[in-house]
Amino acid sequence: MNITVEKMKAGIIGCGNISAIYLENLKNNPVIEVVAVADLIRERAQERADEFNIANVYNVDELLQNNEIELVLNLTVPGSHAMTDLAALEAGKHVYAEKPLAISLEDGRKVVELAEEKGLYVGSAPDTFLGSGIQTARKAIEDGLIGKPVAATSFFMGGGPEAWHPNPEFFYVAGGGPMFDMGPYYLTALITLLGSIRRISASAGIQIADRKIGSGPKEGTALQVETPTHLAGTIDFAEGAIATMITSFDIRGASDLPRIEIYGTEGTLSVPDPNYFNGEVKVRRYGQDTWETVKPVFESGQNERGIGVTEMVESIRAGREHKASGKLAYHVLEAMHSFQRSSLEGKHIHLESSYDSFAVTRTVQTEIETVESH
Repeated sequence: MNITVEKMKAGIIGCGNISAIYLENLKNNPVIEVVAVADLIRERAQERADEFNIANVYNVDELLQNNEIELVLNLTVPGSHAMTDLAALEAGKHVYAEKPLAISLEDGRKVVELAEEKGLYVGSAPDTFLGSGIQTARKAIEDGLIGKPVAATSFFMGGGPEAWHPNPEFFYVAGGGPMFDMGPYYLTALITLLGSIRRISASAGIQIADRKIGSGPKEGTALQVETPTHLAGTIDFAEGAIATMITSFDIRGASDLPRIEIYGTEGTLSVPDPNYFNGEVKVRRYGQDTWETVKPVFESGQNERGIGVTEMVESIRAGREHKASGKLAYHVLEAMHSFQRSSLEGKHIHLESSYDSFAVTRTVQTEIETVESH
């Protein structure tokens, strides 16, 4: 007998660039139905509603007051994430937000604590770590392909988003910069693979302050840079591994550095770009002179944004803890702040939060196989 599970009705707050891929990926979702959109600019919300056949266009208060809506997808700009999360939780709704969880640690704590107090779920992007790329790398480590992890490198090296983004101002104020923009992808992947972070030491600076918007109606407009654009540091993990991490908007040429590599007692693991859900995982074992491609534990597309909130709703229904959780996002947020604090204070920063690792959420093979040599 087929049993139909009633979908959780959701509303989206924030109808900017990122909302389109969420709406595209969620339109045939088995557990979520997007029934409303809202934005401070009503015309922008109406455009998304027309594009994706969403019945209701509300202002933010109207959406929060609608008792039919149980879940809010918070796709606002970073400076509004915590405020919107708190408003949704106060309205009795579960909430899933784009990264980062908040700008300040205080606001991040308020979000996580309020959700716990009210018995509601709070989730946060990125959910790319749930894709085949990072999960295949995780399973490879669990299966001992490289022995015990002892070290890692992680590099995001670019020239900044002002060349292509029509409204890049928020990338260069508090809550922006390469760490708050791209750091969540890299840190979430590293935590997934290596466990909780114990301490961080780093240097941070604004290495290139002269920037102009490079496209769109604001082309040529000067940008005010108020947050570090280059951060380099060392991460000590609670289980012993030591990672070197750089995030930068100051690379005007190019870089051939790997996105992420994990070094173990028996070999090296090459991890794909954590901004995507898929990508090749490669291993080079101790004593070998070639890389082997690790067979994916499951197949993912390049952009499956929304699987984190889908897994959250499934977890709500099952009464279990979800994966792209506020707890994980807060640990990442504390790590990002620790890079800047270490640079300002000239010392190691010991993190107060932690995050326990979890099992791969999809059915996987008992053993990972290497299928192709390079």
